[in-house]
Amino acid sequence: MTALLDLEAPLLRFEEALAELVQSEVLFLRLIHQDLVTAGGKRIRPRLVFLASRALGGAPFEMELALAVELLHSATLLHDDLIDDAETRRGKEAAFRRYGNAVSVLSGDFLLSRLLHVIARTGRMELVERFAEVAKTLAEGEVLQFQVAALEDYSLENYERIITAKTAALMALCTEGPALLREEPLEVREALYRFGLLYGQAFQMRDDYLDLMGSPEALGKPVGGDVREGKLTLITLRLLERFPEEAGPILRRRGREEGDLERLRALARTSGVAAEVEAAIRARAEEAVGALALLPDTPYRRALEALARAEAVRLA
Repeated sequence: MTALLDLEAPLLRFEEALAELVQSEVLFLRLIHQDLVTAGGKRIRPRLVFLASRALGGAPFEMELALAVELLHSATLLHDDLIDDAETRRGKEAAFRRYGNAVSVLSGDFLLSRLLHVIARTGRMELVERFAEVAKTLAEGEVLQFQVAALEDYSLENYERIITAKTAALMALCTEGPALLREEPLEVREALYRFGLLYGQAFQMRDDYLDLMGSPEALGKPVGGDVREGKLTLITLRLLERFPEEAGPILRRRGREEGDLERLRALARTSGVAAEVEAAIRARAEEAVGALALLPDTPYRRALEALARAEAVRLA
């Protein structure tokens, strides 16, 4: 049985614990959490927690850590959908469209309150501090993304800051957390932190790439959302740098004219920009794999490596 199959039992317990944790006597809260939290999803962040824990031989409070990272992630999804004016989430109508802005925001706050409850069980103040820092970083990343779009302050430095704050910081906590709970040496904590950070960056880079270059069928949503929202991505940044006279007007009008997105896609393919971005994603994923070199060679370490490398091959 592979390491990934070994996660079947803890992930089942995770789903049961999560459903119990978000119970409420308030109907709208129950309905939202059934749609968002208990509807499943890939559970990438809890998987990272369980794999990192087992790669170290098992960590105390791994379930509490897995629950906490998913609660924080789910709370940000509720808030993000409202901010982005999203139509759907995981194939269903976005919560704020069904129940209103106030209910959606307060439901996210409810999840954050449950997060505080679950990490308090660990009795580890350092873990509480790490969650507080990551929550701050997530908020800063969202605001920075709006700031960059509003000021058209497009740069590689800003892109790296955004994907690190919005996505990678939480994934780094997923993989560093078990080492913290086990009180592992600093070099082990740093290795797992670096893996999570680099993996999270590759994950977001791929997501951004597919938002323009993927297919609506594979994504389950229309392509070009980032262009329409004025969000900075690596592929649009490269196009803007290389072809300012062609890509610039399209990006400034946020792809509103017919054929705009098709023109960007064609330009990315024919110019080699798409291939360059694919190579950058693969390189980032391999950096993540390299960060695990000091860990024992176990099925769980190899499963973490496989997760990172998967981001480099699913680019269609």
